[in-house]
Amino acid sequence: MPDQSELAFNQRDLGHGASETVMHPAVLVALALTCVLVLWLPRKHATIPLFLIAFLVPRGQQIYLVGQHWYVLSIVILIGSVRLARAKFQIAGGMNSIDKAFILWALYRVVAIVLTHGLQSSGSEEAKFWIMAFGGYFLLRHLIQDEEDIARAAKSFAVVAVVLGACMLNERLSGVNIFGHLGGAPMFPDIRNGKVRAQATFGHSILAGCFGATLVPLFFWLWKSGKARALAGAGLAGSTIMVLMSNSSTPALSWAAGVGGLFLWPIRRSMRAVRWGIVLTLVALAMVMKAPVWFIVAHVNVIGGSGGYDRAFLIDTFMRHWKDWWLIGTNQNGNWGYDMWDLSNQFVAEGEMGGLVTFVCFIAIISRSFGRLGSLRRLVDRKQEWLLWSLGAVMLAHIFAYFGVAYWDNTQIWWFAFLAMISAATASLGNTPADSKVAHTKVAPVLEPLDAWLLDRAHAGPSAVGTLESVS
Repeated sequence: MPDQSELAFNQRDLGHGASETVMHPAVLVALALTCVLVLWLPRKHATIPLFLIAFLVPRGQQIYLVGQHWYVLSIVILIGSVRLARAKFQIAGGMNSIDKAFILWALYRVVAIVLTHGLQSSGSEEAKFWIMAFGGYFLLRHLIQDEEDIARAAKSFAVVAVVLGACMLNERLSGVNIFGHLGGAPMFPDIRNGKVRAQATFGHSILAGCFGATLVPLFFWLWKSGKARALAGAGLAGSTIMVLMSNSSTPALSWAAGVGGLFLWPIRRSMRAVRWGIVLTLVALAMVMKAPVWFIVAHVNVIGGSGGYDRAFLIDTFMRHWKDWWLIGTNQNGNWGYDMWDLSNQFVAEGEMGGLVTFVCFIAIISRSFGRLGSLRRLVDRKQEWLLWSLGAVMLAHIFAYFGVAYWDNTQIWWFAFLAMISAATASLGNTPADSKVAHTKVAPVLEPLDAWLLDRAHAGPSAVGTLESVS
């Protein structure tokens, strides 16, 4: 069982145990060029080289220096932090509730790991986690500030999806991962039920597929907006190919959730009834099922040989051992049962890595994201509303993905970029004449009491009625 102190965002990195540098000359040149561009390009263009190197270079490419592994993405983010500091940490709309929940999540998670593993064994890993989380998130908050920045980022992701989709298709047909020639990625992919599970530059095929699946609603918005229809169409094709070539149920369900969220657009005015319908359905299932309601996951098997039961059992074991992890997480989950070290669920990972505080903060990030999108969506014009709705569909796709995998590789940057898009969209669209009407908007976040407790939302008051400031 791997020691969790050696894990970055829950899983061991490829090449983590290497005692020397794993860096292809071409990657080294690309790294140097990217660092220069991220540091000196105009802000609106700096995301392009960042996303290209983040997703087109294998995660395992790293420089071994002074006993530490410095991965390509970490180096770029560290350099980008210089730009962030030079800009005096300017971010769209200023600090909001998503940012506050994120900071508390990252801080407590670092403290929890140090307490459960000791500073000597985990200090360097958590320092790099902090660079990745805090530096990466706020760098993207600085670089993505308005709708045009979101569109530009979406175009970059479309290019990435086209390249990765083609490479994963080749991986499925040839049985060879072309990125393996660079190092830091397996040359030969996993095979399940006689089918290749392509993974390209990602740490696992499920993560590769989830990356493609969660991008689909964003590309659909890009196509619908008419900003770059050809590129958006290519991105849709590439991301869907990524889902298919990963040969995994989690990406397929995430893809279906994102597309399903888009198709709920005609009944967007009745989402309260939809949410209550989901809650009542789960309550009814809990009353009639012999097993806990989360064992619904065990019956999900889109792709033959899916590990639905294993994921349901992971959630069940996690719930039954809540006394072991609720305060500061645990490093003993590997002793709970067979394969319980494998945190293939983001919500379980949050609890086990940082306890109830990080678990609730993670839920609060999702809740506040939906809250900001929903409170503003009714006040803008139809075109702007479609952007906010599409971002909500992306979040829904992420949530479905989180029930089958925990993000730990390049997908972290996509998650950070997406949260930055939500803040940028709600901050920039909030500067419209309709902004004056927000004072009459009812906000009904899922976890209002927990948000108030954790994020000190004194200005929101005890009621669910607030201004746009109460969700920012």
